[in-house]
Amino acid sequence: MTPVQTQRHPAAPGSATVAGRLDGTGPRVPDDMTIEVALSVMAGARVEYLLLCDGDDACTGSVTRAELTVHRDSSTYTDRIRLRDVLGTPLRLVPVAG
Repeated sequence: MTPVQTQRHPAAPGSATVAGRLDGTGPRVPDDMTIEVALSVMAGARVEYLLLCDGDDACTGSVTRAELTVHRDSSTYTDRIRLRDVLGTPLRLVPVAG
C-alpha cells in the first residue's frame, strides 16, 4: 500500500486552485458546521468541496470531501469537531489500496 497525503486549500491570494473556488459558485457554509453535517451537505449538493465562511460571511478557505473523510476516519474523531477545528491541522497519512 502507498501512503497518500491530502493537501489543504487555504484562502490565500494568488492560489489558482482556491481562486477558482472563491468566485462564489460553490456552496458556502459556516465554519462552525460539524464534519458529519458538511459531508451530508456535500452529498446532497453533489459537490466535492465547500467554501468556508466565518461569522462575518467572509470566505476563510475551502475543504474537500477527501479531507473531511480523512478526519472522520481518524482515531481522534468525535462528532463534535467543527470545520474550523480541522482547518490548519496537518492531515495524517492514510494507506490507499491499489
